[in-house]
Amino acid sequence: MLCSVNMHRRHTTLREKGRRQATRGPAYMFNEKGTSLTAEEERFLDSAEYGNIPVVRKMLEESKTLNFNCVDYMGQNALQLAVGNEHLEVTELLLKKENLARVGDALLLAISKGYVRIVEAILNHPAFAQGQRLTLSPLEQELRDDDFYAYDEDGTRFSHDITPIILAAHCQEYEIVHILLMKGARIERPHDYFCKCNECIEKQRKDSFSHSRSRMNAYKGLASAAYLSLSSEDPVLTALELSNELARLANIETEFKNDYRKLSMQCKDFVVGVLDLCRDTEEVEAILNGDVTVQPWSENHRPSLSRIKLAIKYEVKKFVAHPNCQQQLLTMWYENLSGLRQQSMAVKFLAVFGVSIGLPFLAIAYWIAPCSKLGRTLRSPFMKFVAHAVSFTIFLGLLVVNASDRFEGVKLLPNETAMDHPKQIFRVKTTQFSWTEMLIMKWVLGMIWSECKEIWEEGPREYVMHLWNLLDFGMLSIFVASFTARFMAFLKASEAQHYVDLYVQDEDLNNVTLPPQVAYFTYARSRWLPSDPQIISEGLYAIAVVLSFSRIAYILPANESFGPLQISLGRTVKDIFKFMVIFIMVFLAFMIGMFNLYSYYLGAKYNPAFTTVEESFKTLFWSIFGLSEVISVVLKYDHKFIENIGYVLYGVYNVTMVVVLLNMLIAMINNSYQEIEEDADVEWKFARAKLWLSYFDEGRTLPAPFNLVPSPKSFYYLIMRIKMCLIKLCKSKAKNCENDLEMGMLNSKLRKVRFESSIQNSDFSVKNVYNKPTRYQKIMKRLIKRYVLKAQVDRENDEVNEGELKEIKQDISSLRYELLEEKSQATGELASLIQQLSDKFGKSLNKDI
Repeated sequence: MLCSVNMHRRHTTLREKGRRQATRGPAYMFNEKGTSLTAEEERFLDSAEYGNIPVVRKMLEESKTLNFNCVDYMGQNALQLAVGNEHLEVTELLLKKENLARVGDALLLAISKGYVRIVEAILNHPAFAQGQRLTLSPLEQELRDDDFYAYDEDGTRFSHDITPIILAAHCQEYEIVHILLMKGARIERPHDYFCKCNECIEKQRKDSFSHSRSRMNAYKGLASAAYLSLSSEDPVLTALELSNELARLANIETEFKNDYRKLSMQCKDFVVGVLDLCRDTEEVEAILNGDVTVQPWSENHRPSLSRIKLAIKYEVKKFVAHPNCQQQLLTMWYENLSGLRQQSMAVKFLAVFGVSIGLPFLAIAYWIAPCSKLGRTLRSPFMKFVAHAVSFTIFLGLLVVNASDRFEGVKLLPNETAMDHPKQIFRVKTTQFSWTEMLIMKWVLGMIWSECKEIWEEGPREYVMHLWNLLDFGMLSIFVASFTARFMAFLKASEAQHYVDLYVQDEDLNNVTLPPQVAYFTYARSRWLPSDPQIISEGLYAIAVVLSFSRIAYILPANESFGPLQISLGRTVKDIFKFMVIFIMVFLAFMIGMFNLYSYYLGAKYNPAFTTVEESFKTLFWSIFGLSEVISVVLKYDHKFIENIGYVLYGVYNVTMVVVLLNMLIAMINNSYQEIEEDADVEWKFARAKLWLSYFDEGRTLPAPFNLVPSPKSFYYLIMRIKMCLIKLCKSKAKNCENDLEMGMLNSKLRKVRFESSIQNSDFSVKNVYNKPTRYQKIMKRLIKRYVLKAQVDRENDEVNEGELKEIKQDISSLRYELLEEKSQATGELASLIQQLSDKFGKSLNKDI
């Protein structure tokens, strides 16, 4: 019976071996060594692959000729085969052997398959005792004289720059990442792309592509949710900064642009996922404000919202538009006005109308009592927004009123003059500032002061990053230039009037011959020079008025209906700027070509088109809108060759511009609009949050021009800042004197005592910091636990049943071998017992005989 059991096992092994070799086919070519395995080694590898624990144990313990590091046709040893088929017991048996090869390959294989228990067993191997093996990649361990990563010496399965922690992060194995982090493994952040250190230069010189791939693999590990969750003390901040870094690299390393963008979006999704797991206001505030112990709240006890500001800067739109974030922003928006939030639109409109009527009185009340209940109400973001909107609306109304006297046309024609008295210079009357213009100047000064405060608070670099700030700067600069030119014209006219008052005795200037520089200011508009300051002032003023009315688009995101339209308009402007590059290239080509063709025929054409550069520009530009005629290319002479070339070039230009480029621009605009419409809610909430955030900061409560008058609070803050500066200055001087005194001390014992006490105090404070986690750290720990559990549950639900079936088959196979081993042992014992009984029975028979 024992022989039959052994024969059955042998036939089973040979049958499985035959199936495996039939599946492998001619793959023996992969084995470069070309060495053949002995029968014992083949049986050993088969047993390790199929989880035959008894055979593996017996061969490891009894066989003296067995090479347990032998490899199959693919270069895999028994450890790799056991790990690849998730045979934990076989793996543990093999790890007990000394001089075991390819332990690192087995670890990477176990990590890639997500076998947590096998990873733990391998990490308990003596090779990982020092921890250096976990931080070095296979490429970095080439100098070692061992075969720790012998299988992947040619990068068969994993890249040479892959470390265990990077691979675990790639595979999103939370448990394995946690185990490796506890062992001291870390992912080193790659150097800056423009780094010029010796290491980076050498890697770039040796293999630039491999260097770029290693950077990509490192960033994939850093951007994985598993590594972000478990390695960082502030995962939200780390993910936000990493997303911005990856987005920047996408524009630098264009060959990996899609990969970097995908990783950047992965970091943003992680932040949104953590925010989505918040269950109360405390947790939401912790994510939106960060660690308040590092960044305290503002003077009016308003949260800093540092994370939201960072998300807006890095354009993490889903994070800002998340309901949890929007609810918190909405609560702060109606600060000190909690009852107004639930009111209808009619009540809110009445509140806005009341602020519009009483804005001057509210400003006076705030000047007198800025810390009163009314002052706190005016400092709320909603009231600040309403006050600034009302002020700007009044400013636009003044611009309209300033032009109202010319709505029905001017009474004075360009070739006419009019004076209040015969001795008055005409230009003195035309350059005087009206009361509306004086009010406009006050508003402009107030807005300039507000912009100066914003530049002081944010810094010039941050100020320039916002396009609306550039629009404000341009608008105010043009207003200042316009009023300056107007004032210069007024000064010149006043000087001419002063000359007339001093030296002209005649009461009628028409009867007097004046010097040319004085007589010029008596001329009608038709005789003014093109460079006259008043003409320049009027042109600049018109541009400033257009920019002023376009500034209304800044407040449109506050409304759900107009917000997406404003966003679409902004995106359209960007598309137009992109289109202008191709447009200018084509336009210049045809403009110069047509000018070269017709520049010799000045006066020999039916119209002056294309005879000068200016006429060529005008003709081609207005032909886009169908305002040019075909006769523009016709000559009076019989030069048909030139005419035919003109017809062809003019026709090709119209087809290229009207049919191709303009339709391409329309398609680009339509595509941008569709993208915004598909995600209109997120785009609008993100734009609205940017608008709201500009009113959350402390200061700039009163709008222009009321901000020109300093309030008592401003004087108080000024005195407090001067006081703080003086205190810091005195402390720095005292500290310098103390340092000088200590440097001159000869008694080293006293310094030693002070040093030791300071070290003890610092150690005590550090221990307190680390032993007592902050409120923010506790909240983040809770949220990360939820995130990890949710990720694990989602992964279990998404796993394919095929893997589970394969695992069950492998367990059944291992169990079968164990049962066969137990059966063989039981059969052997039974045979020995039968033999003993037969011997005893035979002896008893012999005695009886």
